[in-house]
Amino acid sequence: MADLQGTCAPRFDAVRQALQLNIDSGEELGASLVLDIDGERVIDLWGGFRDQARTVPWDEHTITNLWSATKTVTSLAALVLVDRGDLDVHAPVAKYWPEFGAHGKQHIEVRHLLAHTSGVSGLEQPATVEDLYHWDTVTARYAAQAPWWEPGTVSGYHAANYGHLIGELVRRITGSPLRQFVADQIAGPLGADFQIGAAEADWDRIAPIVPPPPSAFELPPDSPAAKTFSGPPMIADYANTADWRRADIGGLNGHGNARSVARMLSVVARGGEVDGVRLLRPQTIDLIFDEQARGVDLVLGIPLRWGIGFALPEPDTLPWIPDERICFWGGWGGSMIIMDLGRRLTISYMMNRMAPGIIGSERSAAYVRAIYDSVG
Repeated sequence: MADLQGTCAPRFDAVRQALQLNIDSGEELGASLVLDIDGERVIDLWGGFRDQARTVPWDEHTITNLWSATKTVTSLAALVLVDRGDLDVHAPVAKYWPEFGAHGKQHIEVRHLLAHTSGVSGLEQPATVEDLYHWDTVTARYAAQAPWWEPGTVSGYHAANYGHLIGELVRRITGSPLRQFVADQIAGPLGADFQIGAAEADWDRIAPIVPPPPSAFELPPDSPAAKTFSGPPMIADYANTADWRRADIGGLNGHGNARSVARMLSVVARGGEVDGVRLLRPQTIDLIFDEQARGVDLVLGIPLRWGIGFALPEPDTLPWIPDERICFWGGWGGSMIIMDLGRRLTISYMMNRMAPGIIGSERSAAYVRAIYDSVG
């Protein structure tokens, strides 16, 4: 048993109870959950354990690998450059990264990368996770590839390479690696305990990832899904290695917790400014809701709706996210960050015990439903 720590406004007691129940039952190992409403953290809870032996409590300063929830911060980095006039989502990627225009990719636009419609959703074979650790080499390989489908026509989730593609644009424009740009321009100014990768000094407060139950599925070998999931293959335990933590993988290896992710992404829900730090103008936020693709994603195999940089509500897939002016994404295992612009609220849930499934989980669905039931 491990009692939750932190704060929770009385009207959200059902949310607290749902999280406590999952920790008590062992469904959760350790987790953090935040609800920010227009700058007020009405829920800021954490609890459970960092380790499977349940000997080290998950405390206020525990961080963990966030998997694809990292992509939301990378998308925010791109939008910051858009807001400054340094990046045009309708310009060809090759305007900023000339080498990317090879093999028929000269017409791929920045928005196609941000909406997973570029056709470059993975690395051609041979591909191993170690390739992701070598920035210059792997980005050159992406630039040299031909797209796997006609760019801009349909989405195919850019699972492992999203941070490298967007991050190379950031580097070409600013001269800073993605992880440094995020530290200097987003996490630092907002005081968010978040980093892409993890400094060795912070390793002792990381909650190791606990892999989900094994799943078996077969894909046509030449399909975008098969090529993406093998380019490179991803094993959950990679997240617990030193090389992974040292790397700059803006699609997969962000380290933080619910509080730090909510702090950064609440910029979107709160009109572009948090406590005097303005990162986005309203017209830049509007770009997020310019629908780029809707239908069955070629890689994930489920109906998705993509704006520029974020997913938009798709009731057929995630009926527990209201079909309103909301954008979101999450990470492998069930983590979730939701920005609700109409209510100026941000929901952030991060954990270390991964659930089965592609996006979201029964746990994240329960917490989000309880929040919206309490908000009214």
